Amino acid sequence: MSSESLTAGKLRWDALRSIIYTHLGQADARVLVGPKIGEDAAVIDFGDRVFVTHSDPITGAIEDIGSLAIKVSTNDVASRGARPRWITVVIFLPEGSSLGLLRTIMGQIDSEAKRLGVAVVGGHTEITPGINRPVLAVTAMGEAPKDKYVTSSGGGKGDVVIMTKGAAIEGTAIFASEMREQLEERLGVDLVERARRFFEDISIAREASVAMEVGGVTAMHDATEGGIAGALQELAIASNLGLMAYEERVFVRPETEAICRVLGADPIRTVSSGTLMIAAKAEAAQSIVYKLAADGVRAFVIGEFTDRERGLWFVRRDGSRLDLSEPIQDQLWIVMGKRLRERGAGGST
Repeated sequence: MSSESLTAGKLRWDALRSIIYTHLGQADARVLVGPKIGEDAAVIDFGDRVFVTHSDPITGAIEDIGSLAIKVSTNDVASRGARPRWITVVIFLPEGSSLGLLRTIMGQIDSEAKRLGVAVVGGHTEITPGINRPVLAVTAMGEAPKDKYVTSSGGGKGDVVIMTKGAAIEGTAIFASEMREQLEERLGVDLVERARRFFEDISIAREASVAMEVGGVTAMHDATEGGIAGALQELAIASNLGLMAYEERVFVRPETEAICRVLGADPIRTVSSGTLMIAAKAEAAQSIVYKLAADGVRAFVIGEFTDRERGLWFVRRDGSRLDLSEPIQDQLWIVMGKRLRERGAGGST
């Protein structure tokens, strides 16, 4: 067995391909979409409808963890064009946790599930030695008509890519919560409090539904780990296409820009659950953008798909290019890892 150490964040592609994807149990013809780099959720044939399911953990944040866990897991179902309907929740609590903490988490889960119209149908709760913060893992399930779901791999040459809301939404909220005192000293209480409220923007279920209603959508992806760059990369790779996208077209909220500048983080490569990436036919793009705006969601065309041979490129404001064919390590893990090392060495944060 290899003794190679793994770094924080998503597993490397080579390990996914050689270890995960080669051990998937019994093949089943009803699995229309299974595990694949860039794909958000599994799709299973149920006759005239499809069953869509996805699992997600919450490990990098503790504030409002119950609500956040429901949002990020249902996002991956919604990005298939499906309606989230059911969830199961696994809760790991550190030794010494109080019943009050559990009540708080379950209250958050209950409120968010009701807001999204999903039912909690099962799960597991335990007190787990060896962890120092709550960890939640949620499986979301939903359904869609068989002829009206999308995947991450449906993009076509000439399709444009639309982003909603802004870059690094989840990362900004986590930074503002986990590093609150440090950021308040540099940026002020009001800005940090506004950034913490970005947690409220993490669900993409409504905007995914609006885009599907307009039509012309060929693929969708929630910009989770790796942020905007990671989502662009995964859409292009899943669709076997090239890509040209432009930083000057990417909207970065002032709070995100300020916090990332202080922490030395790149908002383009910071986890951004709540940013929906929509691939669409060029002729449908403006209609989608206008309809989202009418629904209160800002949206921006930031790039387009090209031939695979032209590569996967993100053009920075200074004219340099970020090669999206290479794996991306999320900036959240880099910043938080540095913080933990400083704490271990007795440094201040």
